[in-house]
Amino acid sequence: MTNHINTLSQRQLKSVQTRNKLLGAARKVFIDQGFQKTTITQIIKDAELGYGTAYVHFKNKDDILIALIEDVMNQFYKIADLPFRPTTKDEAERTIRKQVGSFLELAKQEQRILAVVEEAIGQSPIVQAKWNDIRERFVEGIAKDITYSQENNLAYPDVDPLLAGKGWFYSNEMFLWEITKRDGKMNLEDIVHNLTTMYVRGLYK
Repeated sequence: MTNHINTLSQRQLKSVQTRNKLLGAARKVFIDQGFQKTTITQIIKDAELGYGTAYVHFKNKDDILIALIEDVMNQFYKIADLPFRPTTKDEAERTIRKQVGSFLELAKQEQRILAVVEEAIGQSPIVQAKWNDIRERFVEGIAKDITYSQENNLAYPDVDPLLAGKGWFYSNEMFLWEITKRDGKMNLEDIVHNLTTMYVRGLYK
């Protein structure tokens, strides 16, 4: 029984290592070649794995990119999911400013793979659907924070949390893509200041 468990553990470990090897190779190839020019054959070759082994883990290059997107977005989710329980407008503004700064700074750090994602959104229905799911998760979280602020008499009650949440996320998303295109030439502090100021003054009392 013990040997059986050890064998399973070794197999599982090898499977994880193989998957990670594929993802590491894929990230490199996608960044070097872009989404359209990348082929799963290139990724498999770069990972130095057999075709059969690779297809156990992923169906195609779209599937591989989605796995990379999930890895990157988990970092963004950690920022978005930070506790939001301000008791004053000033506290809300400080928290929002910090979140926006962290969000856009992370976009700058991950700009090369995000550029691939942006390209893929326009070419792959599967990747586009994945990105729409990501948008919804962010919007729902923002709407929840807005509802909290309204319930605690910090934000105007006549604002629809979901619509405001969409507007807020799309504003941040716009600059996320701008950052991926400008190769770090945008002033993040200016963007964070203006985004936060417009949002807080428009929503909070």
